[in-house]
Amino acid sequence: MAQQNQQSHKSLIILIIILFIIQAGLSTYFVIRIQEVHTYISEAEKEIDIKIQNLDSKLDTTTAEIQNNINELSNTLIETQNTLLETKSDLKDQINSLKAETSSDFSGIIETSIKSVISIRTNVAQGTGFFITNDGYVVTNAHVLEGARFATAITSDGDQKAMNLIGFDLDLDIALLKIDGTFDYLEFEDSDDIKVGEKVIAIGNPLGLSFSVTEGIVSATQREVEGLPGRYIQTDAALNPGNSGGPLINTQGKVIGINNFKVAGDNIGFSLESNYIVEEVNSIAVETLNHILL
Repeated sequence: MAQQNQQSHKSLIILIIILFIIQAGLSTYFVIRIQEVHTYISEAEKEIDIKIQNLDSKLDTTTAEIQNNINELSNTLIETQNTLLETKSDLKDQINSLKAETSSDFSGIIETSIKSVISIRTNVAQGTGFFITNDGYVVTNAHVLEGARFATAITSDGDQKAMNLIGFDLDLDIALLKIDGTFDYLEFEDSDDIKVGEKVIAIGNPLGLSFSVTEGIVSATQREVEGLPGRYIQTDAALNPGNSGGPLINTQGKVIGINNFKVAGDNIGFSLESNYIVEEVNSIAVETLNHILL
């Protein structure tokens, strides 16, 4: 009996030792795991802190850039507004100056015609256009708008207007646009009636700041240009890039052509004849608006 009790006592001691060992092992395991988790959390916190610092730095940089852009835009708007105010006040002086530079044949035409001419600015180019109806349809050269993401019109009195593109023909280099509002406009002459030797003026408004009017004569009519459709008026009226898309006007104040290009090095300009302009404008209008305009 005493021997059995002694054996049971030994078994209990062994069991207690085993449980102690298991408990010690588990404790060690959990301590190690807790340390690993703590280390992981610490590293994660450090990484998060670094990312937050980077984001703060980027935010500060972005905020500074945005503020700089806002300041630049504000300065640009102020400069533009001041320029437009100066343009309005100088318009009468410009018209009088242009009248003095041209012959008496156009003395009563320039002031009326200029009201129908606009400057066109895009993100890649600038040129001229002119109203062909009183409800704001405008014609210009298609190449003035080529590759542009946006375009703005500046009228003769310095107002900036948004424009919608109605359609274009790259072969004839014609684009039709629309501006909301009511405007003075230019009428077209029948280009079949144009005579060699007629006096003409080419009007441009390249920067929306000052008008460009050059006088010349018709040197030839119905000229063909290799690789291009249509017929062109050849004139010695000086053309510059700012005149591109502007009207070529006769002594009756009517459009006989649209200024397209000049021969480099020579005082020779070419304007697409008015009959081709009218035909193409109506073609674009029928296709997009379901009716003719002219």
